[in-house]
Amino acid sequence: MERPSGDVLNSKAPRDPQNTQDPHAGQDPPAPHDLRADCGNCFGLCCVALPFAASTDFAVDKAAGKPCGNLRDDFRCGIHTRLRDEGFTGCTVYDCFGAGQKVSQVTFGGRDWRSGGREHARRMFDVFPVVRHLHELLWYLTEALTLPAARPAHAEVRRALDETERLTRRTAEELAELDVAAHRQRVNEVLLKVSDLMRAGAGRAKNRRGADLMGARLKGADLRKANLRGAYLIAADLTGADLRGADLIGADLRDTDLTDADLTGAFFLTQPQINAARGSAGTRLPASVTRPGHWAA
Repeated sequence: MERPSGDVLNSKAPRDPQNTQDPHAGQDPPAPHDLRADCGNCFGLCCVALPFAASTDFAVDKAAGKPCGNLRDDFRCGIHTRLRDEGFTGCTVYDCFGAGQKVSQVTFGGRDWRSGGREHARRMFDVFPVVRHLHELLWYLTEALTLPAARPAHAEVRRALDETERLTRRTAEELAELDVAAHRQRVNEVLLKVSDLMRAGAGRAKNRRGADLMGARLKGADLRKANLRGAYLIAADLTGADLRGADLIGADLRDTDLTDADLTGAFFLTQPQINAARGSAGTRLPASVTRPGHWAA
């Protein structure tokens, strides 16, 4: 399973009919349900297309293109409610951002990988990670349109969002040839502008972009409006830390202790990141994510 990129949501963009600089002002971004996994309309693509290795995240090895042994005939997971207990924690922190149902029902018109033959299956598995990357970008761009402080960049955000959405609807052949890295770079330039607007006045000391903070002792740290893009916070102690208004795009929060931390207003934070961390009832989260069921009460 892949780690989200540090360089590159689920509510409607604020309407601003007076914004004459944005020709799309007043229009809605992609609907929230389009950017959340809908396993009922997917053919278990993440359970087949992606590889994983036996580790603390996965109980067994699995090669790319090989169905997981827990995948049922109806494309559902046979141990979905017991994934953590069975040693498949990695599955609980993965999200396709709705790419699974897009590839299954739109790109391939509802024809599953089992019934279409080997070449058809290979094409599906090749296209799935491409669309997943694009849908992740749609998630960030959609959230950016909800951030009032980023309004000066909303016209650029809207153009990037429209272009990305159009790319997701290309044919399987076109998607397989798409230079995803180049598109991510273009979108990342827009998202960086959003980040700068959101963190205005933060100061150079708050720039921890890509920092190695694995296991760092940051209990009670003042990280307000910090740039934590792509930072490695694996197993870091952020108990009671102040992360209000921080940019967390691509930050690795695996086993990060967020007990009683304040992430109010933190942006570009995804549900998989939160699911990978540890927290408590006292952890304050932005409205874009929900408190994981496995967190301490």
